[in-house]
Amino acid sequence: MRHRHGARKLNRTSSHRKAMFSNMAVSLLTHEQITTTLPKAKELRRVADKMITLGKHGTLHARRRAHSYLRDDGAVSKLFGVLAERYKERSGGYTRVMKAGFRYGDSAPMAVIELVDRDPDAKGAEDKARHALEAEAEGSGEAA
Repeated sequence: MRHRHGARKLNRTSSHRKAMFSNMAVSLLTHEQITTTLPKAKELRRVADKMITLGKHGTLHARRRAHSYLRDDGAVSKLFGVLAERYKERSGGYTRVMKAGFRYGDSAPMAVIELVDRDPDAKGAEDKARHALEAEAEGSGEAA
């Protein structure tokens, strides 16, 4: 019997799985809501909750542990700043997984994973800022 033995393997090698969850955790912390398949969302919940707990610790060692997993300075700074402050009174359960139907191509069950009490303006904020800078650059380039 395989009771309580590890996590889902998701048909990937361990290095691929670690890289995938690292990238997904950075996206979740940055945008505060992402859409993925249901099994990936359920596994990502474990990773994201551990990262937020590290952020709440606030120590240098916790920051280094988070950075060694996430490998993204922006996500780590947001984790130890904004998110640690937001969840300082909450003891666990920082993410929510909601089922979102089935994917068109292969009928895979989809889900939306989001941070509880999320900031609705965080989703796509980087892209909006980048587009504004590009439009400003094009506007000043034509006038010169």
